Amino acid sequence: MTKVAVVFADGCEEVEGLSVVDVLRRLGIQTDMVGLISKDVMGDHKIKITCDKVVDDSLLAYDLVAFPGGMTGSANLRDNQKLQDLMVKRHENGQWDAAMCAAPRALARYGILADADYTAFPGIDQETKQDAPTGNFKEDITVTDQEHKILTSRGPATAWAFAYAIAETLGYDTKDLKHGMLYDYLADNIQDSL
Repeated sequence: MTKVAVVFADGCEEVEGLSVVDVLRRLGIQTDMVGLISKDVMGDHKIKITCDKVVDDSLLAYDLVAFPGGMTGSANLRDNQKLQDLMVKRHENGQWDAAMCAAPRALARYGILADADYTAFPGIDQETKQDAPTGNFKEDITVTDQEHKILTSRGPATAWAFAYAIAETLGYDTKDLKHGMLYDYLADNIQDSL
C-alpha cells in the first residue's frame, strides 16, 4: 500500500499542505499529516492544523514525503536537524521527496538538490543556488526529476498541480479526479477569469 507523509511546521502555507492531503486521500492513498515538533501546528495564516503524528523514524517507511512552503514554515523544516537526518537517509535510499514554494530551500540545505532539476517560489532560488550550486533551477509549474526522485512546485496557486504530480509520480491515474474536481475545466478556462 502506498503511503505519503506531509510534514507541517509552524508557519507553513496551509493550502499547500492540505491540498496534497486532500487530493491523495480522495485517490485512496494513505496520507499522514506529520507535525514537525508537535501534532498541533499553527499555519502562516493562523489556521490551526492537527496532525496525525510527529516526525520520527517512521518517515523512512513512506513512499514519498512532501513539504509545503511558507517562509517561516520552510525555515523551520530547513533548520531541524532530526528532519534533515531522516531526509538524507531517505535520499540515500532512493526514496521520493517533494517540496513546494519556499520548501525546496530545506532540500537544498540537506544536500538533496545537488545535480537535481527543481523549481521553487520566485526568489527562493537565490538561496537554493547557494546551498545546491549544482542543482538545475527551472521556472515550470511543477518539476519532476525521475533520476534524483525529487518533485517540486512554485507556490500557493500551484498546489493542486503539485498534488496531482505527486499522485501521478506514484503511479495513480488522476484523470477522473481532475474532472470531478473541475481541475480540467480550470486548466481549459482560467484565461477567461484573469
